[in-house]
Amino acid sequence: MVPADDFAAAAERALIEGDTARAIDGYRQLITASPLQVEPRYGLASALGAAGDRAAASAALEEARTLHGLLMAGRLGADIPRLSTDGGYAVGIANQLYMGDLVATASVVFGRAITAGDASKLGLMTYAVSLQHQARAEEAIRVFRAALELYPSAQVHQFLLYPHFMVENGPARYAAEARAWAARWAPESGEPTFDHRPRAGRKLRIGYVAPTFAGSQVRQFITPILENHDPEAVEVTLYPAKIDTKSGWPAHFAITAIGHLPDEEAAALIRADRIDVLVDCWGHTAGSRLGMFAQRAAPVQVAWINFLQTTGLSRMDYVIHCDSMAVPGTAELFTETVISMGEIMIPYRPHDARAEPTPTPALASGRITFGSFNHPAKLSDATVAAWSRILKDRPGARLILKYRYFIDPVLQAVTRARFLAEGVAPARIEFEGHETGDAYLAAFSRIDLALDPSPCPGGTTSCDALANGVPVLTLAGADFYSRIGILCAQACGLPELVAETWDDYVARALALTEDAEALNRLRARVRPGFDAGPLRDEAGFTQRLEQTFTAMLDRALASPALLQAG
Repeated sequence: MVPADDFAAAAERALIEGDTARAIDGYRQLITASPLQVEPRYGLASALGAAGDRAAASAALEEARTLHGLLMAGRLGADIPRLSTDGGYAVGIANQLYMGDLVATASVVFGRAITAGDASKLGLMTYAVSLQHQARAEEAIRVFRAALELYPSAQVHQFLLYPHFMVENGPARYAAEARAWAARWAPESGEPTFDHRPRAGRKLRIGYVAPTFAGSQVRQFITPILENHDPEAVEVTLYPAKIDTKSGWPAHFAITAIGHLPDEEAAALIRADRIDVLVDCWGHTAGSRLGMFAQRAAPVQVAWINFLQTTGLSRMDYVIHCDSMAVPGTAELFTETVISMGEIMIPYRPHDARAEPTPTPALASGRITFGSFNHPAKLSDATVAAWSRILKDRPGARLILKYRYFIDPVLQAVTRARFLAEGVAPARIEFEGHETGDAYLAAFSRIDLALDPSPCPGGTTSCDALANGVPVLTLAGADFYSRIGILCAQACGLPELVAETWDDYVARALALTEDAEALNRLRARVRPGFDAGPLRDEAGFTQRLEQTFTAMLDRALASPALLQAG
């Protein structure tokens, strides 16, 4: 009798060699022999996908994920029969799993909660987010929409917006949903007027709005701006939700908490502060104050930094992009006027401690290591297919996927199954969880070439890689959002890291990793290029930004409908 492990290896080998019929038959025999073994079920899903039977592959993958998730929950102490009969209990277990970053396992238990009759707001919203985290964006959209029907609110509707970044025709679908949000939740009152004096002889008054500036993902981008504003030319006011006494911002800043104020009162307060240019740094993310912007809190209102898409608000005047994001059709997707700031849209300040540049690890290991530290939600089918082509044409190479959700064994198995369907052996995909400090920095020394996903490229992750000396290959996508990665490569003086098509992307990845010595010479250019490039020109960018804001205000001051004599 052939051992099960040998039989499984034979089925996997058949699949990798392209014999899908033999692989399907082998995996089905394994499932019959061991119904509670999850690996053959994932293998069957991969084989069916490779054979082109998408519906059967999807069903098989769901069976594998469900069985695996329930087994995981049981090993962690959950009462499995009770999950299907006690919705409140199931939601409680699912939330514990979710809080432990086991997002794929949690989604299985959330599904059981719904079957058991629990349709609570918390359960539905966290279920949808857990789906989103697994690159199951269309499913997440359906659950968010169901939650919106049951629990209509501006906040629930905002959660529905984000997964639209990751679906086919995402920018257009997102833009339509953002307009729908604005129409439903951000009604405009009468047009306020302002008595701002002409610019000559006074400072420009700039306000920034975000729930927090010190403890969020915007800090590495906003800090260079705030610290380089010219106090002789501008007055800066921050409007966080609450005061952070440990923020360390310049003493000449005014900081006013608005988290406790309704939108109308917050807008009135900002008008009383006579802010010239009010900048939203948050967009449609949890903690947003876009309803306040709909009240016209300042003569000029700008969307920037954390959100590059349209807010959907007719009273948001501008959104800031950069030159490399410009493609035909972008303007029609925005209620705002799109303004380019040139090579970059925002500078980036790396962490205080950075890894010392290291030789490309392939020189010592003898094999290429590709890596991506991006959120698993960004692993589109097109991305998996392209990365699989690279791995198949670079025998012996491995791919490291690093993010906190990759500690989930169910997400790991599903991800390996997606690559196996493209002909890549599961053992070539490695996972790492969240790390900080020296451990995080050391991770860059293990990567020869970072791979940027598409159509949702990396942002902070790409900047981190470049700042620590790792080249990042990116795709110049067809829409403004999928082209974000271009600025990172171009700002470092590395145009060879920008591919025009997926075929070009694969070809460049193979060419860049053909010769380890040549790759090492490229690597030696990354950190110096980053440090000398526009992403690190904090003072120069801030000066141009102040000039841009001044020009915006000058245009607003010329509008008699907006201003009254003062």
